[in-house]
Amino acid sequence: MKKIMLLTLLAKRRAGAEKVRVTMRGLAEELGTSPQSVLRLLDELEGEGLIKKEIVGRKTWVALSEDGLRFLEGLCDSISEAIYNGLILGEVVSGIGEGAYYVRQYAPLIREYLGFDPYPGTLNLKVLFPKVVFDALCGVRPVILPGFVKEGRTFGDVRAYRVIIGGVEGAIVVPSRTIHPPKIAEIVAPVNLREKLGLRDGSRVRVRVVK
Repeated sequence: MKKIMLLTLLAKRRAGAEKVRVTMRGLAEELGTSPQSVLRLLDELEGEGLIKKEIVGRKTWVALSEDGLRFLEGLCDSISEAIYNGLILGEVVSGIGEGAYYVRQYAPLIREYLGFDPYPGTLNLKVLFPKVVFDALCGVRPVILPGFVKEGRTFGDVRAYRVIIGGVEGAIVVPSRTIHPPKIAEIVAPVNLREKLGLRDGSRVRVRVVK
């Protein structure tokens, strides 16, 4: 654990981009350990090929190796997958009233590509976890609802991600052009989710992304 903390600390100091000067005392204070322990950890990391260490006079310079960068990247991916794992915690908020119109326009495509007749409206969630909705959708292949032209108006592609909310199957929809910030998730479903699940503004719900 201490070695991972030290690698992370060095990355924060930009040791991934260039050699940085370090002191055993400074690193020890940030890690809550002794300078002797830091020196031992650096030697172990160097022996494992995760860092490159150079001592010039009384100065110590350290840089992350390519293996060290790959190790941190892999660790980051694994942690993200374990934490997010397709889970969204959100708070119900009111939309701007345009959801029903757009759901009606895309209803035939939703029926064809997602397999259900959508209720004419969307449930809007302010995402509380993770930081933005796309963190939970990362690595999930969307269903693409293709754009079309209707009565001279162009409707763009929509990415749809299948989800389950309160036992109801639905989908998060992400239009190619949207006014919603990344903290807002729009959900379509075959029922009025507010009525079905007894939701109101401020209600907190969990959403599971179907992978």
